Amino acid sequence: MYLYRHSHLEIMKKLLLFPLLLAATLLFAQQPAPVSIPDYTVHIQDFGAVADGLTLNTQAFEKAVAALQKAGGGHLIVPEGLYLTGPIVLKDCMDLHLERGAMILLTPDKSQHLDKNGKVRPGISASKRHDVSISGEGIIDGNGAWWRPVKRTKVSDVEWKAFLSMGGSVTEDGSLWYPDSREMERMRTHLVRLTDCQRVSVTGVTIQNSPKFHLVPAYCRDVTIEGVTVRCPWNAQNGDGIDLMQCQNVVIRHCMVDVGDDGICMKGGAGKAALKNGPCKDILIEYNTVFHAHGGFVIGSEFSGGMENITVRHNTFSGTDTGLRFKSAPERGGTTRNIRISDIVMNDIREEAIVFETTYADRPAGHEDNQAATTENFLPHFQDIVMERITCWGAQTGIRASGTLQMIHDITVKDAVFHVWENGTRIDDPAMITLENVSIH
Repeated sequence: MYLYRHSHLEIMKKLLLFPLLLAATLLFAQQPAPVSIPDYTVHIQDFGAVADGLTLNTQAFEKAVAALQKAGGGHLIVPEGLYLTGPIVLKDCMDLHLERGAMILLTPDKSQHLDKNGKVRPGISASKRHDVSISGEGIIDGNGAWWRPVKRTKVSDVEWKAFLSMGGSVTEDGSLWYPDSREMERMRTHLVRLTDCQRVSVTGVTIQNSPKFHLVPAYCRDVTIEGVTVRCPWNAQNGDGIDLMQCQNVVIRHCMVDVGDDGICMKGGAGKAALKNGPCKDILIEYNTVFHAHGGFVIGSEFSGGMENITVRHNTFSGTDTGLRFKSAPERGGTTRNIRISDIVMNDIREEAIVFETTYADRPAGHEDNQAATTENFLPHFQDIVMERITCWGAQTGIRASGTLQMIHDITVKDAVFHVWENGTRIDDPAMITLENVSIH
């Protein structure tokens, strides 16, 4: 057993600062402004929708949305049944409500997802809107198997034969299967993407099996994500769960995530272009459970716009590859400020419970390894991060930090217990991370 303790005087100094930190946490952990939806309701069947899983209902959804828009907004009710459709575009003051037993299933016909300019649209989207809601107990399914490449090493013989039976193409070396051709990889899209919206609410629904990322609020303000289930196969390529992209004033609460890539991820853009959209800021993430994912809570890899005032507390990670994951590289880094993480329970973590990496390289399926940039532009600055009351049973490594003191500094882990089977810590420079009352077994 390893035990790390700082002196009594050092701990007392930090305890004196705790009320100030707590006050700061409470200050930015405010409830987002709620959506405002008029008390007006339409039903999707009234616009010709047929819930048989065969009929394409794209026009029915377009007509229903147009009717609501003309009325000034309201609730679009999707009752029990399976509704095959192309993209759905929501407008102002609109709630898409899926009743229990209702499923919206995206058509695998990729031509239905193209706009008039040939650009692929997300499954459900809203752009530059206000008061947008998705609610209910139903399911939104992206039919992702018809979009995603599959790595041979990540499936069994039975699964591989099932994919081959769908058609598509296989690379010459037999390592990858594509639903169409390799060139169609660029068409993969997000399942739910809400861009530059004010007052957003996603509650209760299950969002699953996306072609790419599942739930993506980007450049939004006042966002509530509560009681949502996000799921896909563990080996789904780029199957991120919930990705916040430069959003402000957000609560993610009581959600369950079980996906093929990062679970709950904060992104802040890469390079100079990211600066205009500002940081991910004033975020509260609490009482969520993440099962399979590359990381339970993640910052990066791109965060040039910055990360500020993020509280992550009372979350459980069970079976993730890593627990708390901070990843970036030159050209895509930024600065973190006021990141407070507490009361995290983890088990069966395949690699590290906590990891910092500053040479992250993005490796799309079927492409040559992209080496992380080696310039001094937009370096990651992981700093001002406090993690406390962390318990992990079962990880290869407790804490790993790879990089330089310039890029990883002013990090504190305290009151933590790690049960590991290989390494307690692997930290390039001991000055990177301060350990207080941390025990490693």
